[in-house]
Amino acid sequence: MNNIPTPTFEWLPLAPVMAVLVAACLGIVVEAVAPRARRFILQVVLVVVGIVAALALLIFNFWSGNVGILAMGAIALDGPTYLMWAALLVFGLLSILVFAERRIDNGMTAFAASAASVPGSLAEAEASQARHEHSEVFPLALFSLSGMMVFASATDLVTAFVALEVMSLPLYLLSGMARRRRLLSQEAALKYFLLGSLSSAFFLFGMALAYGYSGSFDYRGIDAAVSAPIYGHGLLVTAMVLMAVGLLFKIGAVPFHNWVPDVYVGAPTPVTGFMAISTKLAAVGAMARFFFVAVGAERWSWQPMLAAVALVTMVVGVVLALTQTDIKRLLAYSSVSHAGFVLVAVVGALTSTDNASSVAAILYYLLAYGFATVAAFAMVTLVRNAAGEANDVASWSGLGRSNPILAGAFAIIMLSFAGIPLTGGFIGKWGVFAAAWVGGYSWLVVAGVIASLVAVWVYLKVIVAMFFSAPVEGVSIAKGSLVTLIPIAVGALASVYLGLFPGPVMDLMTGASIFLR
Repeated sequence: MNNIPTPTFEWLPLAPVMAVLVAACLGIVVEAVAPRARRFILQVVLVVVGIVAALALLIFNFWSGNVGILAMGAIALDGPTYLMWAALLVFGLLSILVFAERRIDNGMTAFAASAASVPGSLAEAEASQARHEHSEVFPLALFSLSGMMVFASATDLVTAFVALEVMSLPLYLLSGMARRRRLLSQEAALKYFLLGSLSSAFFLFGMALAYGYSGSFDYRGIDAAVSAPIYGHGLLVTAMVLMAVGLLFKIGAVPFHNWVPDVYVGAPTPVTGFMAISTKLAAVGAMARFFFVAVGAERWSWQPMLAAVALVTMVVGVVLALTQTDIKRLLAYSSVSHAGFVLVAVVGALTSTDNASSVAAILYYLLAYGFATVAAFAMVTLVRNAAGEANDVASWSGLGRSNPILAGAFAIIMLSFAGIPLTGGFIGKWGVFAAAWVGGYSWLVVAGVIASLVAVWVYLKVIVAMFFSAPVEGVSIAKGSLVTLIPIAVGALASVYLGLFPGPVMDLMTGASIFLR
């Protein structure tokens, strides 16, 4: 008993995560004690205050130079953690704000009045008539956000798995809470839950094998075992493959991408915008930390595997996006292709310790993609007809004539997705291709360039429809409130800024791209 170490917890360095968790817990209290009429505004205030406080604490820690392996070796507070936490908080705030939009749909949000009721039942009709709202979506999103922050910074497999579940479980619930097309939403939630649970099982099995190989769940312990191998190389490779399955599922890489289009379409659009970037950012951060820190010395085994996955993901994502006529499915397969582009940078690791160029490229790409993604799905919520959202690409025809400002902002976002010069997407792709080229994967870079050229048509067809086609009767861009317009404006402006002035941001990321070991 005397050998058991005293638990330690560094409160100030970990305060950003705690601020989000406290806000989420207070949100549960609000649901329990606040009058129904006041819950919504209280939840919105809690979200804003909690995330802004977390950002302020993160900036304070950064300027104070707080770094280290924290929480008894479970969490790393280093340069990549600071950047990923900052990005998660910014994207989380922008996307959760869209949850609060009530102006565009007769004073109601995108969420069902009673998600637990059978679609079309009397209970659902009564809840809708009483104008009930699921304001608990806000603390659920905050719980998920806290899990993402821990998942991206975990240096212990047990901590990573717990964070993965905290991140995922609220998303399963949120995906099934759409107010319109309830059956489609519930189907999406069920698919996401079943496939997500399966991927978690793969991850957990890989954890067990990694422990069997190294005798440790800690990344440093695994790295020591990999760097000085004694036996069981097949056990290590199997562990890496199984854990890669769990991580690749979360980023939507092929062949673990089948959930992406169904969940993106079925989930409430604000939830889709939240999960589309935040989940991907957290999972890519966790993947980079595991492969670069824990098994970096075994890169000759995992780099070819991830390179093959990156190639197939880019090709499948682009080809299937070309055939889509639904804007949310188009953005879903676009997300798949972007997962492939991010993986191109992951395989560009030079040595087991020199990964700075790859990490910087990954972070910049996710930053550019994240701003565009949040803005894109916020825009999708505004294009409407009498039945709700008009998601058919043909329905977007002529929107540039009726609302040139918002249509122009969406065009900028599409150009950034396509990687057109003078946008953040172009600099992001340049970075990931450069990292892979230096890392010796020139053939993958060539394939990525070809896929990017083909993908241009995916996004141009939306722009052509908006500005060079006749308007569709009954479809218009609704007058949203600031909670929706701010994410669109920030996303479009950030896409332009990151394309025109990439130097300061890239310098920051390059200088803060070393993982603590």
